[in-house]
Amino acid sequence: MIVAIDGGVATGKSAVGRRVAAALGLPFIDTGLMYRAAALAALERGVDIADGAALTQLAAGLKVRTEGRRVWLDGEEVTDRVYEPRISEVVSRVAKVAGVRLAMVALQRALARGGVVMAGRDIGTVVFPDADHKFFLTASVDERVRRRAAQLEARGEDADPEAMATEVTARDRMDSQRTVAPLRAAEDAVVVDTDALDVDGVVAEVLHRVGA
Repeated sequence: MIVAIDGGVATGKSAVGRRVAAALGLPFIDTGLMYRAAALAALERGVDIADGAALTQLAAGLKVRTEGRRVWLDGEEVTDRVYEPRISEVVSRVAKVAGVRLAMVALQRALARGGVVMAGRDIGTVVFPDADHKFFLTASVDERVRRRAAQLEARGEDADPEAMATEVTARDRMDSQRTVAPLRAAEDAVVVDTDALDVDGVVAEVLHRVGA
């Protein structure tokens, strides 16, 4: 079984996906972490973020593995580093490069053999257009900022709601307007508005739709 969960930044894709995967006895893959790993590799190896050809060549040779919230890049765990602000600032620019997406999609499909719950922005439209179940999570900017602030505060980091609102809006615009694999709901996806639901509520809705 393949379950695709898409949505914009801070809509709860990863938290929901992890719990759905556990309930179904399937592995969970957060594709956002894979693109963060590619962005980290570019920054740390001196690849120009504006050079699509160089980013494509880099991505083609990367070995990325995820497990829950953890991520490994070429055999090294880089979980802490992929969440750094410098990665958040450039990951959408890296992810919009066609060659990078082709490399990551090939890897994602290979990792999904045997069934998977996969979260991202183009799972139901590009990675697995024939997925058994597709979901698209939405939430207001205010709610997503609240969630991001809570995450930062839980890690002991300062939260600037105004700056985060600007970041969320900018990420949405870049992800939805990119030429390759733009953020959008698949025509046959179930759209779930998560504003009035906590994670347990969204998980329950997804599992109900899946028939679990």
